[in-house]
Amino acid sequence: MSLKVARRGQIPPFIVMDVMQAAARREASGASALHLEVGQPSSGLPPAAREELAALLKGEDALGYTVALGLDALRQGIATHYRETQGVDVDPARIAVTTGSSGAFVLAFLAAFEAGDRVGVLAPGYPAYRHILRALGCEPVTVRVGPETRYQPTPELLDSLPEPLDGLIVASPANPTGTVLGGEALRELVEACGARGIRLISDEIYHGITYETPAVTAAGMADHPIIVNSFSKYFCMTGWRLGWLVLPPELVRPVECLAQNLFISPPALSQHAGVIALRHREAFDANIRRYARNRDLLLAELPRMGLPHFAPPDGAFYLYVDVGTLTTDSVAFCARLLEETGVAATPGLDFDEEQGRAWVRFSFCGETETILQAIDRLKRWIGPRQVP
Repeated sequence: MSLKVARRGQIPPFIVMDVMQAAARREASGASALHLEVGQPSSGLPPAAREELAALLKGEDALGYTVALGLDALRQGIATHYRETQGVDVDPARIAVTTGSSGAFVLAFLAAFEAGDRVGVLAPGYPAYRHILRALGCEPVTVRVGPETRYQPTPELLDSLPEPLDGLIVASPANPTGTVLGGEALRELVEACGARGIRLISDEIYHGITYETPAVTAAGMADHPIIVNSFSKYFCMTGWRLGWLVLPPELVRPVECLAQNLFISPPALSQHAGVIALRHREAFDANIRRYARNRDLLLAELPRMGLPHFAPPDGAFYLYVDVGTLTTDSVAFCARLLEETGVAATPGLDFDEEQGRAWVRFSFCGETETILQAIDRLKRWIGPRQVP
């Protein structure tokens, strides 16, 4: 007799994690792997922050549960961060600390949407949006974006959809494209969603990582958007699993009750580390200069390999590259690339279920030496090849 398996778990894999696992197996066998597949900064917490955290661990704090919405010191620190970096006043009472941005999305989707609600997700876009929505019984609606709108949505695009949306997820800087919405464009989108009864979720986890114009937050533009952010990217704390939400007033208590029951609280040690990290922005800003060098190297070298087409990388640390002259199967292409060169990259199919077979995402948040090695291996591998 076979037992029931719930349909909500029958969602596609997060392909980048499969690539990461394949690269780890390669390393375990003694072969090298260059990690351009995952958006994981190589630097981690700066030494001064680690010393502060070590001193805390030597103290008497038992690091037990915190309240569900997070340490008051952390929520206040995040509010101060908005004031200092964006010039926006955010009430700490509207901030919910979460178990990574992944936990933030689960809480936000549960609080804002009913099963069956239609939520717009961009293609290309971060795959976990649609996978989490499907697991929760919502309907992810593909909103295709391209170079004509710099891979970002517009109010006109919303009006062109055949059926209205209940929600829309927008990311700036975006994953995988790296494009950034300007302040006026974001404000127009916030206003358009408010006028149409669409709950806007603004994914801002790559804020702080831009190369020309800083990204602008939707916090302060209106009360109705849900803001998602994280300590993983700018603050280089991927494994600490620490994120936050800035919530509309009417969703604070629902998110608090959901968090109490689903997670109890975010990890206490990670929250203390977040308080400390907020005091060390100058160290994290230094990382952006390395990302910029890495980006410039790829922008210069990929066209010389016959790959001149990519999304405009205004921010984040990704290059989303058109490899259609080499392959129509990005999954097989990336598997061969890893097997034959040790360069790990993410298939575009992860980000776009329709057109991603001809695209690949390269992450450039590692060390510059890693990027240089990857470029050398790519040159030698792509050079004379015609990959079907």
